[in-house]
Amino acid sequence: MRIAMVSEHASPLAALGEAECGGQNLHVAELAAALADRGHQVTVYTRQDDPGQPGHVMAPGGYRVVHVPAGPVAPVPRDELMPHLPAFTAFLGRRWQYRRPDVVHAHFWMSGVVSQRAAAPLGVPVVLTYHALGVVKRRHQGAADTSPARRVELERAIGRAAAAVVATCGDEVGELVRLGLSRERLHVVPCGVDCARFRPAPPPDRRPGTLQVLSAGRLVPRKGHDVAIHALAGVPGARLTIVGGPPADQLGQDPEARRLHRLARDLGVERRVRFTGQASRDAMASHLRSADVVACVPRYEPFGLVALEAMASGTPVLASAVGGLLDTVVHRVTGEHVPPGQPEALAAALRRLAGDPVKLRQYGIAARERAVARYPWPQVAELTERVYRRVAAAGSTHNPGRGDDARDAAVAAGGAR
Repeated sequence: MRIAMVSEHASPLAALGEAECGGQNLHVAELAAALADRGHQVTVYTRQDDPGQPGHVMAPGGYRVVHVPAGPVAPVPRDELMPHLPAFTAFLGRRWQYRRPDVVHAHFWMSGVVSQRAAAPLGVPVVLTYHALGVVKRRHQGAADTSPARRVELERAIGRAAAAVVATCGDEVGELVRLGLSRERLHVVPCGVDCARFRPAPPPDRRPGTLQVLSAGRLVPRKGHDVAIHALAGVPGARLTIVGGPPADQLGQDPEARRLHRLARDLGVERRVRFTGQASRDAMASHLRSADVVACVPRYEPFGLVALEAMASGTPVLASAVGGLLDTVVHRVTGEHVPPGQPEALAAALRRLAGDPVKLRQYGIAARERAVARYPWPQVAELTERVYRRVAAAGSTHNPGRGDDARDAAVAAGGAR
């Protein structure tokens, strides 16, 4: 199949860990590579944000990346990209008219807007993965949410107009049904993990009562690194490593890194907290293998790739009972769930595990088994391919009763502001 993936702000070639680069970048890169490995022709369209980027490039994973000229050839925060969507749409329309894809897979809601507009005249079915929902972001961030005002309205329109919507977890399905989407066109396909890169290491020799804790991800408040620091104050002998953010030599200029440093100092745990900064994929794998337990405690989380990578590494996870973490982490089997935003509960769980190395080992073995059985990228690619083939066989006219929604999505792409 000729597969067009649209990921307007999240390039599969970007370095992970910084504020605008995270799970979506990795998901698109790994899924595109796994589909290419299955023999498909995959092209990823993402916005050009650097004058040094070529018009197109072959990625090491065997898929093509096209850098779309839309707006300034410079980084632009994703919540400020709406005015540039018409240019992105026009580029896709010209490209696809010349070489029509069999299916379009839009990643994130703005990609869905431009994909619907460009694909509709050609009769190409659009599959949509949201990665994050505006209604959830608004619920948790309130007035701090910087999303465009029409985000939720447009998410509803493009979801109703899509040939299929791929949700990454069961919790998202519930959100999408409440948003007004038809359950019959929702498909749950989880994110995946590279089980060869993320693999267990021999258990380290550890003194009873000590614990190496890891918290990883972008340095943004919702990721809950502050919750892990607060919890550390209640776990004597434990040490915390925080992986993510800008490169180590730039951490001093990062506002969230400075806030977390101050918090650790104020709580008297500064000497037990280490910040590594940005980490390569291999370095991240090494960090995860060397930890006794990973604290993945965001306020909310659409999926949570760090938890899955920890599980593949044979490392137990203490996870917030939110979003995709409810699916991946099995409570008291591969780790434990804790209430979000409650460092006392996290500290209590850490103290229990610090004194129970047998339980830690049991959790780690079960975590690896679950990751290998359910989440390898080749398996995720196969499930995604099934969705593609279903919508391609059915054609783009999937629900005549939703014509208004398709027009709304198309109009939004042509005049979004």
